[in-house]
Amino acid sequence: MKKNEIKTVFEGSIAEEIGLEAGDAILKINNTEVRDILDYRFLMSDEEILLTVQTKQGEVVDVEIEKEVYEDLGVEFASGLIDGAKSCANRCVFCFIDQLPPGMRETLYFKDDDTRLSFFQGNYVTLTNVPEREIDRFIAMRVSPINVSVHTTNPSLRCEMLKNKNAGNIMERLKKLSDNGILLNAQIVLCPTLNDGEELERTLSDLLSLGHIRSVSIVPIGKTKYREGLCEIPSVDKAKAIEVLEIVEKWQKKALKEAGTRLFFASDEFYLKAEREIPPSEEYEHFPQIENGVGLIASMREEFYNALEEGYKLEKKRHVSVATGVSAYNFIKSIAKEAEKRYNNLEVDVYEIVNDFFGEEITVAGLLCGKDIVRQLKGKRLGETLLISKSMLRDSTDVLLDNITVNEMEKELGVRVKAIENDGYEFLEALLEN
Repeated sequence: MKKNEIKTVFEGSIAEEIGLEAGDAILKINNTEVRDILDYRFLMSDEEILLTVQTKQGEVVDVEIEKEVYEDLGVEFASGLIDGAKSCANRCVFCFIDQLPPGMRETLYFKDDDTRLSFFQGNYVTLTNVPEREIDRFIAMRVSPINVSVHTTNPSLRCEMLKNKNAGNIMERLKKLSDNGILLNAQIVLCPTLNDGEELERTLSDLLSLGHIRSVSIVPIGKTKYREGLCEIPSVDKAKAIEVLEIVEKWQKKALKEAGTRLFFASDEFYLKAEREIPPSEEYEHFPQIENGVGLIASMREEFYNALEEGYKLEKKRHVSVATGVSAYNFIKSIAKEAEKRYNNLEVDVYEIVNDFFGEEITVAGLLCGKDIVRQLKGKRLGETLLISKSMLRDSTDVLLDNITVNEMEKELGVRVKAIENDGYEFLEALLEN
């Protein structure tokens, strides 16, 4: 495969109009080499373009183009980032990939730490493998927002937690990006005895001092049963969850007063472990980090109760089952009961699936595996349809983390299995088959 090779030319695009084909390669734009997807997107923003192309026959030609500002050529490259994703240089003490069992899909063991994926796909990155010239390039190209795995702003502690001697300059890098107008989202994986307590307060204080930080999530360490050879870190228990929430809520008030935003958001797991009520949806300020499990329950709860007021009909008797993780079980059961109250012909059985594959400390639905679901539901009353969360599936597939497919689950359980989004409207519609 040639560097910058085009995989697809979209119908009706500029690329099709000028005769580009799959197998051609874009070498330069306006006489500047296209090194990666950021270069391509940045250079393509101009109205007048000189495109240097190597055809699939090997001929190098120049093509002049006039187009709208930011209008794309309409191509897909054989490699999404053009030069391949950058791997992680850290050995984080909390890394989930280091806690995977052997024998899973090879792609699951790849640790990406690519700032370009942060911009394009929302991935969180540590910035430890980014040279200063790349930071300058992100600023020049206005790559924003950037999602950063911060964990701690204490330089020595960050080096210890990431097992990387180059990890300590995080505040300098965040400040440089922020001072140049780059928006930032930050994440803190809370590890008891390491970055909690006073260290957490220091980190929140440092992050509040940045001018262009949009949100900070605090999530608990996820510990599987495969931590052999890794350092011992206590789990987040009820007492620790309460302590963390008290710190977060203290700094929310300070941020709201000083910056007009709560800024700091604890994941749903902390509230569930602390046995505290999930805050109302408006306190999550448009859910900036819902993909990290921050406000997921509040959002789904609001959507579900709004959906109940839509007046959906259920004309015939219906029996549905739902498989979910330990952490979400009580919430899913509560809204299922509300649906049963509203619809006399509806029966919903909600099943709590214990994560035997990764270990019982992993309680979120998104990390459940097919074998655990099948084994724990075999012989149970499942009704006409079993609902599972799409978060259990690999992107754009019907395959769960242990390579079990939805179709295989259906054969084993003898019931139709339907994967749905974590959305209150979709949940009610799936219960009613609307």
